[in-house]
Amino acid sequence: MTLSVAVSGASGYAGGEILRLLADHPDVQVRTVTAHSSAGQPLVAHQPHLRSLAHLELKPTTPEVLAGHDVVFLALPHGQSAQYTDALADTPLVIDAGADHRLTSPDDWAEFYGGAHPEPWAYGVPELPVGRRKQRELLRGAARIAAPGCNASTVALSLAPGIAAGVIEPGDIVSVLAVGPSGAGKSAKTNLLASEILGTANPYAVGGTHRHIPEIRQALAAAGTPAAGIRISFTPVLVPMARGILATSSAPIREGVSDAEIRAAWEQAYADEPFVELLPEGVFPRTADVLGANVASLGLAIDRAANRVVVVAAVDNLVKGTAGAAVQSMNIALGLAETTALPLNGVAP
Repeated sequence: MTLSVAVSGASGYAGGEILRLLADHPDVQVRTVTAHSSAGQPLVAHQPHLRSLAHLELKPTTPEVLAGHDVVFLALPHGQSAQYTDALADTPLVIDAGADHRLTSPDDWAEFYGGAHPEPWAYGVPELPVGRRKQRELLRGAARIAAPGCNASTVALSLAPGIAAGVIEPGDIVSVLAVGPSGAGKSAKTNLLASEILGTANPYAVGGTHRHIPEIRQALAAAGTPAAGIRISFTPVLVPMARGILATSSAPIREGVSDAEIRAAWEQAYADEPFVELLPEGVFPRTADVLGANVASLGLAIDRAANRVVVVAAVDNLVKGTAGAAVQSMNIALGLAETTALPLNGVAP
């Protein structure tokens, strides 16, 4: 049985990447693509690389257009997805690539986003430790899924094994991320112009203001510690690469924990995961190595002089960080093979 799919926000980066993955999925057919100001135009006018979907025309993003499909992906700006929830009540599976349904805390939503707090949905990071289980167990059969924020899932995957195993202290986490501008979306913004980002690195949302911070705390709390006990200093830096995140995260080592116990925590957490790899000791990832792949690549160091564990993680923010996580979660929810249509290999050079 082939499932019918609609993708909203199909003219944007996240929507385009979801479509690129779905185009090669044997169990689905992309039937409808929607946009706002671009409605009425051919999809390939905005996504010229999606040649196999050249027959599709962008339709208006309305509940009526999105209804009647087996699966709907909402790749809309933050704050716009929740308005469609009630209208899509009869849709078997809805996956939101925006932030609307990620946060479980009304207080966090009010502080970082504002407005009415939408209903939280199952969180779309299958590999994330949740106590003694993985998040994928909560995705099986799910009807509503919130795909993660790319920065948030990268940091969470970096440190959750250490928290779940009790080998690191969660009260003094520091994460600094080099991120590409595609994570900010496709809308024209002065600070994202080529003349503004080429040849420079620009920090933003400094001092605990980034909207992914409560999502990180929430994801790490699920690994096995109260959210109140998680303190994180999170600093993203915009760098001149279209795609990619390189996150360097560190946390104190718990007293009495050995080097072998530390590395074992990450090895055991991800040993059987097809899309999260722990590199050999002394080896660290590059963003170039995960370009186009649905892979989070991790390198781990133990800094005894500072008594901290350091994890360097590389992801393609549009694949494993967003669209790949959404499609992977769809596969799990529908009982399909989890790896279907998801690239393991990257693109080089």
